[in-house]
Amino acid sequence: MILEMKVPSPGESITEVEIAEWLVKDGDYVEKDQAIAEVDSDKATLELPAEESGVITLKAEEGDAVGVGEVVCLIDTSAAKPEGSSSAKEESKVAETVATPQESQKAAASSNGTTYATGSASPAARKIMDEKGIEAETVSGTGRDGRITKEDAVKAVPAMGTAPSGKRGETRTKLSMLRRKVAERLVSVKNETAMLTTFNEVDMSPIFEIRKQYKEKFKEKHGVSLGFMSFFTKAVIRALQMYPSVNSMIDGKEMISFDFCDISIAVSGPKGLMVPVIRNAEELTFKGIEEEVKRLAIRARDGLITVDEMTGGTFTISNGGVFGSMLSTPIINPPQSAILGMHNIVERPVVKDGKVAIAPVMYLALSYDHRIIDGKESVGFLVAIKEALEDPIAILMEGDTKSALEM
Repeated sequence: MILEMKVPSPGESITEVEIAEWLVKDGDYVEKDQAIAEVDSDKATLELPAEESGVITLKAEEGDAVGVGEVVCLIDTSAAKPEGSSSAKEESKVAETVATPQESQKAAASSNGTTYATGSASPAARKIMDEKGIEAETVSGTGRDGRITKEDAVKAVPAMGTAPSGKRGETRTKLSMLRRKVAERLVSVKNETAMLTTFNEVDMSPIFEIRKQYKEKFKEKHGVSLGFMSFFTKAVIRALQMYPSVNSMIDGKEMISFDFCDISIAVSGPKGLMVPVIRNAEELTFKGIEEEVKRLAIRARDGLITVDEMTGGTFTISNGGVFGSMLSTPIINPPQSAILGMHNIVERPVVKDGKVAIAPVMYLALSYDHRIIDGKESVGFLVAIKEALEDPIAILMEGDTKSALEM
């Protein structure tokens, strides 16, 4: 029986995917539920499992865009599993690896009855070399079996001035569907929103003291680290509740405001930037936030994040500080209206009680859509975050650190 495998729907509103990589070859025997391909949608990279066991016939190539419901391969379920096929394939792979490019070229040439002498030039290449006085022995041919092409001859012509001594190659790589979609969204944000950015700085000393005192106990009891993200998420939630327009978005001629806080966390994945969502973050404790951040980051890193886990979100937090960024202007994650950019923490001179002191300081950036968020609200929002982070025990923990951390 021949089974037609069709592209399943990865999520709502997704009409096509791109074959990022086939994990099997045409004619291979595959087992049921074995991952046979990686496919890119405009939101995530997903694995395509075999629906049945059998011999596979590929119907699409890597890089092809295929619509949801289209046939991408056939599986002959009546085919018996070959014995010793795996070892034979391994030997074939070893042979292919050991073979030199020259041997491969000779094999290709002999297969169609055509042979070329190494270093021989095409008529066009010969004409160029004769005009410029270039010997064939000094030119490296890139054509079949070492044949010198016209392009090889042109490159061999000495340029005016001093010839460069370093490598001057280039590589073209097709952008994945995910990367192309991210690029489109970022450009559309710049073109379709009135985006502005406001900045502030935070003295992180109080949070440093809390983490120094409770970090080890917190990890020992809860199995996750007490990082900065839970403090920032808590501070953001408080500020969103104080300034509802920041927790809103434009839909045509209407503004939609939310009474919940779904916080998107920008993380770097193997296929590029991904933004999984912490649902109803306002209901979570410090422990709950840290557990969810860890879970989503691991799934994004391992390429297991789903479309549903990245859909939605009312506000985004991006931490460029983990890569060493001192200051940036983050781009809004549409259709949201604002994004908070965290940066690296550096010891800087600050004034405390009329005296200069050294403190760990982080610069914060809030990019926002000026169409629905006024300057007063954006500045007040960022100041509210600063206040909460500089007095976390009183503002974020209601004066009881142990209870807040569930210690």
